[in-house]
Amino acid sequence: MVTNQRSRTAILSGAKKVIAQVGSYESNMLDIAEQAQVSRATVYNHFSDKEEMILTLVESEILRLATLAGSAENPAAALFLLSREISIDPALRRMVETDPLDIAKFVTISDHPLWQLAIEKTKEVFSPDNYSLVLHWLVGQIASPLSEDESAQQSNQLARALI
Repeated sequence: MVTNQRSRTAILSGAKKVIAQVGSYESNMLDIAEQAQVSRATVYNHFSDKEEMILTLVESEILRLATLAGSAENPAAALFLLSREISIDPALRRMVETDPLDIAKFVTISDHPLWQLAIEKTKEVFSPDNYSLVLHWLVGQIASPLSEDESAQQSNQLARALI
């Protein structure tokens, strides 16, 4: 089971690296397998197709970011960490350039299970009263990333507004 999880983690990491290089549309399972240092059969043992793998990658990123934010010492620090992760993510940066339709789907808040997960995790970290403001602020950074100084300033301002 540990090997199975290790392979899955390697595949998702490989997928993120390949997407950072060529975007999601141009990525393919063979390149992802090569990047993950697993066989193509191993990739298909975990995921039926690229779409399932991408959705799983998005889910794992939501959970990773929620854990990161949840470990921060205060709301301003959590907001700053999330802002930096989103603003400097190489896979998101590439997708904004190469896959605008995919990005448009990702940033359109909907009843999709991944959006429900993002909402749930944002509520857990920032409270049910403030999740919407936080989520909209973070989504905006996918297409318009912030500098480190902007992240710090806006995180502090938003944290004060959340009180």
